[in-house]
Amino acid sequence: MLRQLIANNTVTDLAYAVLAAAAFILLLHTARRLVLHRLERVAEKTETVIDDFLVEVLSATRVLLVGAIGLYLGSHFLTLPAALEKWVGRIFVIVMVLQLGFWASRGLIFWLRNHFSQGEEEDQGARAMTLSLLSFFGRVVIWVLVLLSMLDNLGINVTTLVASLGIGGIAIALAAQNILGDLFASLTIAIDKPFVIGDFIILGAEMGTVEHVGLKTTRLRSLSGEQIIMSNNDLLQSRIHNYKRMAERRALFAIGVTYDTPAEKLELIPKLIEQAVTAQADARFDRAHFRGFGAFSLDFETVYYVRKPDYNLFMDVQQAINLQLVRSFAEHAIEFAFPTQTLHLNHSAIPGLIATAETRKPVIESVG
Repeated sequence: MLRQLIANNTVTDLAYAVLAAAAFILLLHTARRLVLHRLERVAEKTETVIDDFLVEVLSATRVLLVGAIGLYLGSHFLTLPAALEKWVGRIFVIVMVLQLGFWASRGLIFWLRNHFSQGEEEDQGARAMTLSLLSFFGRVVIWVLVLLSMLDNLGINVTTLVASLGIGGIAIALAAQNILGDLFASLTIAIDKPFVIGDFIILGAEMGTVEHVGLKTTRLRSLSGEQIIMSNNDLLQSRIHNYKRMAERRALFAIGVTYDTPAEKLELIPKLIEQAVTAQADARFDRAHFRGFGAFSLDFETVYYVRKPDYNLFMDVQQAINLQLVRSFAEHAIEFAFPTQTLHLNHSAIPGLIATAETRKPVIESVG
């Protein structure tokens, strides 16, 4: 074929073809740079997305495309054998399809980034996770279509290939159903968003902050510091407690006072608790009641809400309430109860001792 090419063309024809190819490559490359530079300057001055989109897509133009177009145009100055001319056309189409794939992939990523960049700051984890997964699946679809187009251009029967791949795909799907289950589970997580990166979740005995959502696994960082890796499919089959989605955090605590506390002070205690809770800017008081009679204390139960779900804030609020109650109870001479045990001795049953009314009172009190 090479001999045929040389035989059908003179040295002048070959020189013209080389010069034409080089001129076209230089011209196209210069035009690409000028247009890209012009679009970048326009994009800096405008707030529209279209010019930014064009800049992003055009920047994905490969030098391979410029060279292929230059060589293809230069080949028209030659008399090519029929077989070679056919292959030159096919290679040119393949290069163009590849370049379309680069443009489509870059354009898809730009659109997804622009779409998911809008929203509240607290949704940043959800947007990052969805962007990562949808970008992957979108690029897979684009490059599968590019591959099928290239094979069709090479004369391969794509319909028969797809049918044969479908039969083999069933067998592969049966063998790799766990992997495919995790793959589709990751897509479900991206679309439904039961949790996002940065959320604190509990699944059965496991708990931690979501660090990464991949195609097969999700990684949590536990409270003790180690990383927990869970299958996406198993994860979606569990009951998920997402603590970051709480609008408020409900808090319940109980305190006990001694049995010798007067009734008027018992009536005062719920008011003191309410004052301690309402003094906190991030707390909302719900109720405080004299709940009942404990084994060694008169018990009070309190419920309030922390206006933010942050656990550290909840502990700060609870600590401030506890300190305020200690001060308030001290001012009103109210004593907190603590576990005690009283033993009554029957002195009449002990030889050498005389049982009197005074000796039947509690004589031993131990702290449990």
